[in-house]
Amino acid sequence: MTFKTIIEPFRIKSVEKIRITTESERLDYLKKAHYNPFLLHSDHVMVDLLTDSGTSAMSSAQWAGMLRGDESYAGASSWLRMEKAIQDLTGCPYVLPTHQGRAAEHLLYTRIGGAGKVFISNTHFDTTRANIEFSGATAIDCPIRENSDPALLHPFKGNLDPVKLLEKIEKYGPENVAAVVLTVTNNSGGGQPVSMENARQVSEICKKHGILFILDACRIAENAWFVKHREPGFENTTYREIAQQMFALADGCIMSAKKDALVNMGGFLALRDLDLAVQCRTVLIITEGYSTYGGLSGRDMEAIAIGLEEVFEPDYLHYRIKSTEYLAENLHTLGIPIMRPAGGHAVYIDARAFYPDIPLDQYPGQVMVCELYRLAGIRCCEIGSVMFGKYDEAGKLIPAPMDLVRLAIPRRVYTQSHIDYVIETFDFLRQEPGKTTGFKITYEPPFLRHFTARFEPLTKQ
Repeated sequence: MTFKTIIEPFRIKSVEKIRITTESERLDYLKKAHYNPFLLHSDHVMVDLLTDSGTSAMSSAQWAGMLRGDESYAGASSWLRMEKAIQDLTGCPYVLPTHQGRAAEHLLYTRIGGAGKVFISNTHFDTTRANIEFSGATAIDCPIRENSDPALLHPFKGNLDPVKLLEKIEKYGPENVAAVVLTVTNNSGGGQPVSMENARQVSEICKKHGILFILDACRIAENAWFVKHREPGFENTTYREIAQQMFALADGCIMSAKKDALVNMGGFLALRDLDLAVQCRTVLIITEGYSTYGGLSGRDMEAIAIGLEEVFEPDYLHYRIKSTEYLAENLHTLGIPIMRPAGGHAVYIDARAFYPDIPLDQYPGQVMVCELYRLAGIRCCEIGSVMFGKYDEAGKLIPAPMDLVRLAIPRRVYTQSHIDYVIETFDFLRQEPGKTTGFKITYEPPFLRHFTARFEPLTKQ
């Protein structure tokens, strides 16, 4: 028999208190945070869906492993365990430990980037794009056409369009393409998975043209679940084996361990080319730390090594994907426009469709994240024209392709009652969409503006 209830495949041994706030308190907190959820204090948040990065609850095995953390400066046993776990999974011989994924991005992309270079991806995420653009290079997104329609059902909407990839290579010349970066799952594209066939196509194109192929693999285990259950030929392949097959197609990978390694801090760069690894290792030592710890303590490395095993457990992945699907399908039943089908780590709301009367230059996604906090103390993240919008020469906003709101679900943190609370909040929200107004930006930095930008609500006309 098949049960409808998704039970968490773990028991809770420790709890963290949540402070229950009132709507009037939340309005005051929101105003003091300049209507930017990133600027809220965490103890003013009741359900925190801002990100799944570094917010996981670690297992008893990981906590036990941390107690044996070897904090030796060089050649620590904890490093050797983490290095072996990463080498076994990725097949890459050269591993560079970093404090998180964006540090690994900085190591690699500033080495191979620079003025005149381009990077091509299914969709670059915010820190990836920022590191690339900071080097002087250009980041180009080439998702498949189906990705631009949130309501369209497609099993692998995260795929990179191979036809567009070839067009860009021809346009810029292979010598000017610093790397092709395939992000699995495609976070900025609605958390959508990438098929093994697409990864093979990209790999073949890169090999033919002599272009570096990098896998951004922070959610590789979740992507493996979708390959096993949606792509023919993988029904009898384990999740770990699927991940290993995808890693084998690439020249290297970057991973924020704060996602699918189930830890609160850490990341790595893994490469097959010794010369490139040596270049990056030199900068690693200058900026992060010695080559056998990078930006990590021994206890962090122990937790990563264990997390990279636990994340591929079938019971865990079933719970992870199905609980996200539970939230998505319940919101869809309410008539909330979402990115379908559900991804692995988050549910994405189509704020542009939910607020059709709010102009794009008034940031409908930012409106929604503020409303969810006001109504219920739920913190989430705008993935749209605040995060990815640009300006033309006249200073007019060039909107992002979509205005999404991401409900990123921390791993092993919330129970079904928390998710039911989120669903109920959307039931209230849909009853008053016409009462809201847009925002204007009063302050923004030149890079990654969504983290620190300040907003003011506009007066309703």
